[in-house]
Amino acid sequence: MNHEARVHLSKSAREAYGALDAFAKTVGGLAAESDIDARLKELVQIHVSQLNGCAYCVRIHVDRAVAAGVDADVIAQLPVWRESGVFTERERAGLELAEAFTFIHEDGIPDDVYDRVGAILSEKEYVALSWVLVSINAFNRVAIAGRYPVPPRTGAKE
Repeated sequence: MNHEARVHLSKSAREAYGALDAFAKTVGGLAAESDIDARLKELVQIHVSQLNGCAYCVRIHVDRAVAAGVDADVIAQLPVWRESGVFTERERAGLELAEAFTFIHEDGIPDDVYDRVGAILSEKEYVALSWVLVSINAFNRVAIAGRYPVPPRTGAKE
């Protein structure tokens, strides 16, 4: 196979990608029904995408976060959320859970994380946010495997 032109999983198996997209829509509905607001949903998806190194999904979810009213300062603080004062207690819980789901191979969801997050989020919110994290991790893998491009924006200065 030509490694210069990677297989685009979303184009090569549209039925599978369509199922993943439908799953994401279901998860988005579950989040909305569970009081996971757009700001929290987008912040955790940006952070997971940063942790996984998925530039494509970072761009998509930064755009969505901006549309949801999140400003550049808050987005810039995501990599240093533990040291930053710009995030609410709920957002901090979500970001901690995001890291646990992204690095789930290291220690599952550790008991201390589960307990801390569970003291802040209801069970319904925890479940909905967990599904958001499963979804974004799946999309990251599709985009990273295919090396989805992230070119400069039109009119961007070098």
